[in-house]
Amino acid sequence: MKSLPLIFNLLLLGFLVSGQTIYQWRGPERQGIYPEKNLMRSWPEAGPQLLWSTDRIGAGFSSPVVTEDRIYINGEIDQVEHLFAFDLKGQLLWKYANGPVFTGEGYAANFPGTRSAPTLYHDLIYICSGMGRIACLEAISGKERWVTDMMANLRGKLNMFGCSESLLIEDNLVFCYPGGTESNIVALDRMTGKPVWTSKAMGDPMSFCSPMMVKLPGISLLVTLSREYLLGINAQNGELLWAHKEDSVKLEGEHCNTPVYADGSVYSISGDEKGNGAFKLALSTDGKTVKEVWRNGKVRNAMGGFVKIGDRIYTPSKDNKLKVLDITTGQVVDSLRNLRGNIIAADDLLFVYTDNGYMNLIQGIGTTLEVVSRFKITVGTKEHFAHPVISNGVLYIRHGNVLMAYDIKA
Repeated sequence: MKSLPLIFNLLLLGFLVSGQTIYQWRGPERQGIYPEKNLMRSWPEAGPQLLWSTDRIGAGFSSPVVTEDRIYINGEIDQVEHLFAFDLKGQLLWKYANGPVFTGEGYAANFPGTRSAPTLYHDLIYICSGMGRIACLEAISGKERWVTDMMANLRGKLNMFGCSESLLIEDNLVFCYPGGTESNIVALDRMTGKPVWTSKAMGDPMSFCSPMMVKLPGISLLVTLSREYLLGINAQNGELLWAHKEDSVKLEGEHCNTPVYADGSVYSISGDEKGNGAFKLALSTDGKTVKEVWRNGKVRNAMGGFVKIGDRIYTPSKDNKLKVLDITTGQVVDSLRNLRGNIIAADDLLFVYTDNGYMNLIQGIGTTLEVVSRFKITVGTKEHFAHPVISNGVLYIRHGNVLMAYDIKA
């Protein structure tokens, strides 16, 4: 009986540790790298086994987030944005209405539907609609805790293609980008939704970037893209520390990719025809300044994401190639054709979901790349823009109104 307190404490510790896990856009660190192991090294010609699919999620380009026992994904019903909660067998558990879905005007009307991924932190889940409505819900039940609106409550300004950021959580703060002149970037109390600080930043309109956090001794930096700048913001008080200008912005600026921080440097890739393209910035040890190390304007990636593994960056490019960049020089050291789309990595493998609907499995990280397997996604609607997700040995692919789960365990 003396061991019972020890057992209880261990169980409690396990609960607390699991309860602090963040499930979010592009994996645990927002870098497109998933901590999966023992995955298949090749697939059958028709693709891995389809475990299940559902066509209940409606229009959108949002990626899911997956926990040990649930899947959360934003979608649409009758032009109302919803958060759907499924179990791992694809059974709907609950859904929550989060206001009108983004429909757009002019050219943007070609891309209606949901944009961002949910963020789950502890026992609460945070979502942002394409129209800027932010909601905090209980992850188990879907019960609403609080709501705010970036346009109505935070004096924001909607851009041409709608709000696309997947909300970032750090400690007790939720960071969002209303894009207003005065309330450019805002930190909310994650328990109440009330503003903690408001930053003017550069007063630049919002882009489509989901931000990331750089943690340095004594300071944490919120790093994100606006319409014309890569920004470094003091996450504690909203102070603008630095801004690196993007060149030759057209339309709303094709700045959608979450930057990556590693080894004292920030990496970013945008899609503008004559902009910076891919570039590397050296970040000072105190986080207050940056210096450009290199740029490669010929590597342009609008919204497919990129991954940094070892001394290389792997990125789809607008010229329909998967390119490999040396992080020291920024030069292309390898490439594969016909691979424009979205990229993630897991278990020393690359997964590229192309704009024409093929899921590709690629080996050769650190050496010479080779597509070893591919299969076609033949169901779903509209463009193949949603980034895939890997969790518990399952590959999740969203194509418009269909979410699919494939078994890729070895």
